Amino acid sequence: MIKLIIFDLDGTLLNTIDDLADSMNSVLQQNGYPAHDTDAYKYFVGDGVAMLVRRALPKEVTEATFTKLLNDFMNEYELRKADKTAPYAGMIETLDKLQEKGILLAVATNKPHELLPDLMAHYFPTIKWAAVFGNRKDVPVKPHPQIVYDILNVTNINKTNVLYVGDTAVDMQTAQNAGLKKVGVLWGFRPKEELEQADADYIIMHPQELMGLI
Repeated sequence: MIKLIIFDLDGTLLNTIDDLADSMNSVLQQNGYPAHDTDAYKYFVGDGVAMLVRRALPKEVTEATFTKLLNDFMNEYELRKADKTAPYAGMIETLDKLQEKGILLAVATNKPHELLPDLMAHYFPTIKWAAVFGNRKDVPVKPHPQIVYDILNVTNINKTNVLYVGDTAVDMQTAQNAGLKKVGVLWGFRPKEELEQADADYIIMHPQELMGLI
C-alpha cells in the first residue's frame, strides 16, 4: 500500500523550462555569450543550478566568471521564476485526489531550497506537503539519496510504501539509490528512452495515472 509519493519538481510538477531558459539566456547575452534554444535547457537541468550554468557557458570560462554568472543567474531567475511557469495539466487535480485519499505528498528537487516556499505556496495553495526539500548547503544533490532519506525521516514512512516520481534518469537513479519504486513521467523534459534505460518501474503519460499505482 502506498502511503507517500515523492515528486521531483521541475519537469514533473511544474513546467519551469521557459523561465529557466529565459533567465540564463538573459545572463549569457548580457555578458556577450551565445544564447541557447529552450529545448537545449531540457538537458542542462536536472543536476542543480550550478550544473545548469556550467552547461550553458562555454567550457573555457574561468571559475571567477562562472561564480559571477551563477550569482547573476540566481538574481535573474528570482525575477522571472513565475513569468511562464505553471503546473502540468491535470497535476493539481491529481494531487488533490491523492491528498483526499490520505496519501502523503513530498518534493525532492535539486532546485535551491530557499526558492521553494514561495513557489510551492503560489502554485499549490491547496496542497499540504509533508516535506519539501531542495538543494541545501553541505547536502549532496540528487542522484545521491540523502534528500530522500531526509523526507523518509520526516514522514516516518517505510520505503516499501513509497513511490518516487520524476522525469529524468537522475530521478530514476535517485529512487534506485534510495531503494524506492521508480515512476517516470512523459510530460516532462526527457524522452521515454531515457526513462526506460534508467529502469523506471512504471512510465506514465498523465498525472491521473498515479491513481492506478497507489
